[in-house]
Amino acid sequence: MVQALPGKERTAALSRLARECAAASALRSGLDIGAFETGESGVPLPFRGVFWSLSHKPDYVAGVVSTKGVGIDIEMIKPISEALFRKIVDETEALLFSGRDRGIIFFRVFTAKEAVLKKAGVGMRGLSKAKIHEVWDDRNLLIRYLDKKYPVEHFYFDGYLASVTKDNLDIEWRFR
Repeated sequence: MVQALPGKERTAALSRLARECAAASALRSGLDIGAFETGESGVPLPFRGVFWSLSHKPDYVAGVVSTKGVGIDIEMIKPISEALFRKIVDETEALLFSGRDRGIIFFRVFTAKEAVLKKAGVGMRGLSKAKIHEVWDDRNLLIRYLDKKYPVEHFYFDGYLASVTKDNLDIEWRFR
């Protein structure tokens, strides 16, 4: 069982499983993902016009492919401190979610921003520049990052939240 492995071995095993998910996504989509190569900074490199993104937590992994840049993130929904909430969700962003649960707001914002930053290839260093622009409903929102807008779709499951950049594509969520 992967959870029983020590730190680095567990992370490597989860990463392999997430790559298997991305390969399965490519197969279902009729895309050739080839090798999962990354650049010097660890950013996934596209293969023949096929982009990919991974996320993994101890209980779940995710992998997605697309003919457009793509980003995915998953997080367990759990209690967070007010200080952490304020670090990730600014006052203007919080107002866009009027009346919704602050814990859900936090994880919607955090996972959406991380998915967008993965797609942009910058990682968490771009976090302060990624802002919620619109909230359409409980599953979709729009993020602005460096004057570009990114639609993001959320998927809730088993106490977790997954977010993926959408680019007007239909997302098919599958578990295996």
